[in-house]
Amino acid sequence: MPTGASKAGSERPQTDPNTLDERAFVARVFRHEGDAVARLGETLDGRYTKAVDLIVACADAGGTVLVSGLGKSGHIGAKMSATMASLGLPSHAVHPTEAAHGDLGRFRSSDLAICLSHSGETEEVVALASILRQDGIPVIAITRGSTDGREPSALERVATVTLPALVTDEAGDGDFMAPTSSTTATLAIGDALALASARRRSFTEADFRRRHPGGQLGGLLRPVMDLLRFKAGDNLPMVNESMSVHDALVEAAKVVRRPGALVIVDDAGLLAGIFTDSDLRRLVLRDQGELAKPIGSVMTRQPRTLPATALARDAAQMFREHRADEIPVVDDAGKPVGLLDVQDLIAMRLVSDES
Repeated sequence: MPTGASKAGSERPQTDPNTLDERAFVARVFRHEGDAVARLGETLDGRYTKAVDLIVACADAGGTVLVSGLGKSGHIGAKMSATMASLGLPSHAVHPTEAAHGDLGRFRSSDLAICLSHSGETEEVVALASILRQDGIPVIAITRGSTDGREPSALERVATVTLPALVTDEAGDGDFMAPTSSTTATLAIGDALALASARRRSFTEADFRRRHPGGQLGGLLRPVMDLLRFKAGDNLPMVNESMSVHDALVEAAKVVRRPGALVIVDDAGLLAGIFTDSDLRRLVLRDQGELAKPIGSVMTRQPRTLPATALARDAAQMFREHRADEIPVVDDAGKPVGLLDVQDLIAMRLVSDES
């Protein structure tokens, strides 16, 4: 090194101790919130069954689950309501203050209320729950709970059933009062109620798909048959395995737009294999004389396939796991009904070239 040259450029950068402390703090936040959810699973009792009974009875009677909370609890309640609605449980979020100014008209005798208040003393929420109970409408309360020796809160006293979140300290080493672990636990309770109620009502994946036609989620739940651009008997020639490679290529050229693979069948019309553009390229580079061979002798046998009943998510998973760019789709008998090209999935943004 020349005299006077700095060694700074060759030194390894030192980690800021404040950054290390921050990472440890974030790790503790994750641990605190995870512990809050884990604690719920350790203290399950019959109250959850009763709550699910009430939700299912409401939905079966044509009622609506109305969820209400104030502040952060209101935001959690809105998400809880949206999850229920997506799982076939009619639900709306109701602001407790607005309820006192006309929105009580939303509630019917067949409805059910879920009221959220960590302290169980939020005046607007308690007032709403009290009015509803007087009208004979069941109320599920989600509060901190009185397991630590406290007297039952005002909301607990009027509720039909109370599910305790069991959180007394928020995440952040006790330095902050912002709702964190408590809202995480409340959200987990809401998810559990929604999923358990949907399961009790035999809510199916097909039901879920009908409620999610848009976005990537809707795309992943679409039937594979809806995605096929290349269909047998339409624009996807079926090539018999006894044909020569040359004749098979001539047959494939009869369609204006062909896929990146030929579908090969046996004499019974069952899938025998596929012959991809990559297979053709390797064959030509190896020996052009092989174009006269039966395509059955050079095709890829037993390719991975999808049943005609598969969903787009099954195709996306196969692409990610096996990098299969062309996937034959077959019926119950093993006869090809189409060929799914990975470009169809990429165009719908269900997978990416980097997946």
